[in-house]
Amino acid sequence: MWSPDASMEQLYRAFELKREQSRTEWAEHSKAHMKKRLADSLAVTMEEQDDLRPVLLDRVELEDHIRERIEIGTFWGFRVPVYVLLPKGDSHKRAAVLALHGHGYGSRQIVGLHADGTENTGEWDLHGNYALEMVRRGFVVVVPEILGFGDRRLEVDQKDGQVGNSSCQTLASHLMLYGVSLAGVRVQEAMRALDYLVSREEVDASRIGCFGFSGGGLLAAYTAVLDERIQATVLCAFTNTFKRSIMGVRHCIDNYLPGALDFAELPELIGLLAPRPLFIASGRQDPIFPVDGVETAVSYLEREYALAGAPDQLGVHLYEGVHEVNGSQAYPWLVEVLKR
Repeated sequence: MWSPDASMEQLYRAFELKREQSRTEWAEHSKAHMKKRLADSLAVTMEEQDDLRPVLLDRVELEDHIRERIEIGTFWGFRVPVYVLLPKGDSHKRAAVLALHGHGYGSRQIVGLHADGTENTGEWDLHGNYALEMVRRGFVVVVPEILGFGDRRLEVDQKDGQVGNSSCQTLASHLMLYGVSLAGVRVQEAMRALDYLVSREEVDASRIGCFGFSGGGLLAAYTAVLDERIQATVLCAFTNTFKRSIMGVRHCIDNYLPGALDFAELPELIGLLAPRPLFIASGRQDPIFPVDGVETAVSYLEREYALAGAPDQLGVHLYEGVHEVNGSQAYPWLVEVLKR
């Protein structure tokens, strides 16, 4: 009798109506207004950014590529370990990809390493080692360790050899007291990783892509919306509606952006990427980003790209699979798009 379900549903519908009225009010300026609101929601208070001051930590020559680990500065004194994967071959400038990992044991999980840093020569997990897949297709790939995962967990979360857990809950809760979201900090750091990426002499800064899986998809979407140095974006196992994903299924707190529904549903935020190239990949059996929510989002995005005069710049692959990476169509799409 006292369950809040009905009231919460009414609240969602009330904000939905409010957004519709706002779009009418802002008319042709609605997208600029939405982008500004997103930027404000992701803002991080800082007097200035820290210098990148890159430091080489490790360099390993492998059969088909070179793997470096670099430390860079972002802001607030944070130092971030970043893997850089370099194709072997001639020295011409190459297209590059910012690869953003999802929940798991961090950046090592997508560059071909186990959590302890040893080479992973066995079966790949749900992340699919997608950074490794992309360097083998000729991209320079930069993979930052996202705050709260792997080596960037809080000390208490690294005790006793724990692997695969995160510091998301504690970090997000504490940052909230400062009026800052964890998503905001991570997006700002992703843009600093981009700063480092385009500074590399091996990189053609006019051909930059971004590939994000799951929570990394959230960061890829929001970073690409705010930073137009990213020319092409792949969102894997993320695209959906708030209603069907993070409001319909229990998710990590790092997915929640304060005030988002006051100005946009998730497909509208992703739609801000139009007309830049965008590829959506998602498993039909994904239990935490349900396929009906993906289809709703894709329908919206198809309309947005058509209105932007760029229907051919949107690619979609709904594959048989759960919450996992399948790049069988996304990888060749990214190669083709960044050749242009």
